[in-house]
Amino acid sequence: MYNPTLKPEKHDSFERYKNSRGSTINHFYEKLLLLKELMNTSTAREIAEKRHRVMEEFLQQFYREWDGKD
Repeated sequence: MYNPTLKPEKHDSFERYKNSRGSTINHFYEKLLLLKELMNTSTAREIAEKRHRVMEEFLQQFYREWDGKD
């Protein structure tokens, strides 16, 4: 799920992304957190903004737990 030694990568093709050995947490940075900028309608942007905040909150909580602070 998470390997702190593996940093997120910027993939220049779907093929490289698909063959990546990154962790689940890296997936947030490599794809999921980028989606809100790709929305085309105001409704989609509103929904994406809410989901983006949920993902950021999840990551903050995950890192607190990973570091043994929560």
